[in-house]
Amino acid sequence: MSKKHIRKLSHHGSHYIPLVSIFTVATVAFFLFWQDKQFLTAVSVAVSVSYVVWGVMHHMLHDDLSAEVVIEYIIVAVVGLIIMLSVI
Repeated sequence: MSKKHIRKLSHHGSHYIPLVSIFTVATVAFFLFWQDKQFLTAVSVAVSVSYVVWGVMHHMLHDDLSAEVVIEYIIVAVVGLIIMLSVI
């Protein structure tokens, strides 16, 4: 990773705290409630939606939001959701 990338990540590190928190809470929920398939389905959908919302807000704050970026976040969220639902 280049110095430019490290500087950019450290400068915007506070933007990634909510994203890491979302994934951490979801991971804990999966370990604690592994028997409750309906709850895990709801958690998976909530994480996917939160990921897209976080991505849109993040790019809005950096003034580089575009339709391509939104579509990319939606595609990644849908693929992740499909994977999680297939595991559940």
